[in-house]
Amino acid sequence: MFLIINIVFILLVFRVLFNAKVLRRLMDYHWGFLLKFQHVFFLLIFLIITFFTENYFLDVPELIWSVLSVIIFNVGIYSLVYFYLVPEFYLSNKYPEFILYALISFLVSSLFRILLQPAVFHMNFTENLSNTKFLYNVYTAQGIVILVASFLGITKDKFLIEEDFKDLGEEKDQLYLDLLKSKMNPHFLLNTLNNIYSKSFQPSENTSESILQLSKLLQYVIYDTSKEKISMAQEFSSIKSLAGLYQLKYNNVLNISFDIQDQETLELIDIPPSVCLTLFENALKHSAVGIEPESYINITYKIKGQEFLFEIRNSVSKKKNLVGNMNDSGLGNEAVINILEKNYAGKYTFISEPAENDYQTILKIKL
Repeated sequence: MFLIINIVFILLVFRVLFNAKVLRRLMDYHWGFLLKFQHVFFLLIFLIITFFTENYFLDVPELIWSVLSVIIFNVGIYSLVYFYLVPEFYLSNKYPEFILYALISFLVSSLFRILLQPAVFHMNFTENLSNTKFLYNVYTAQGIVILVASFLGITKDKFLIEEDFKDLGEEKDQLYLDLLKSKMNPHFLLNTLNNIYSKSFQPSENTSESILQLSKLLQYVIYDTSKEKISMAQEFSSIKSLAGLYQLKYNNVLNISFDIQDQETLELIDIPPSVCLTLFENALKHSAVGIEPESYINITYKIKGQEFLFEIRNSVSKKKNLVGNMNDSGLGNEAVINILEKNYAGKYTFISEPAENDYQTILKIKL
């Protein structure tokens, strides 16, 4: 009965230790220490159980030497299961082989103790302390060693796999962020430089203005996108710089309007860089501004209740071949959604869909 109580106690302790929240909190501090602690803790409990169970059959000093030999022997069995059988067979989905070799380890280790311990340490068996009780203790102890080693080995690797999966998810998010940062079309920047160069032979205000807007945009790409968050004022500055370059390219005939309400809040609200800029780039690409005379882009920003609203309404090109496939914006929107999920899970609304006569993109984020 004492042995059964201890077994239940061990399982409860390990169940608490491997509770997801407790484990994650411990892992955040000392992952290596926790791995070592679980082995030492189990072997310490196992030593105590072995001492009290063999105390019935042996006297000091044979009891001490017997307990030490059992512990050393089972450290080998524990290591065999934990470091070899679990990774080699269980984690390779070779479940029948794992069960077979675990069973063989159980039988061989039990038989080894049953044959050697009574002979080496001269155990005294009586009617009250029969060899049947000794056999029961041996089988139970060896079963505990193999089961706990299997449980801890499987749990450890399961947690490591989950951690790797989590790391991959974070790397994926970072790749999406890098995508947003690098989404500024290099061909557009190159064409802008070429336009500035061609106009530089006949200096004008447009030339200097183009250089200024391009400088602001490059400053944003180089410095601001490396930050985790920037103010809405910085984001709008980059959007206006990009719009300004397009206006200069088409001699200021583009119908691009900004309706910025609650302008005093622009410096107070932070947002991941390139989110709004990416949405504006999509509108530039698919609205046909500069290509079709009636095309337009209207941008609205305002605080509504406890959330800010960023909305773009743009015309849709009548000739899709002029601006490419509308589905090209899918990757940009997907990247934006992933960044929003990472920073505002459950606190944002994102809509990107055709309206009656145009296309609307709406982003709401709760403050």
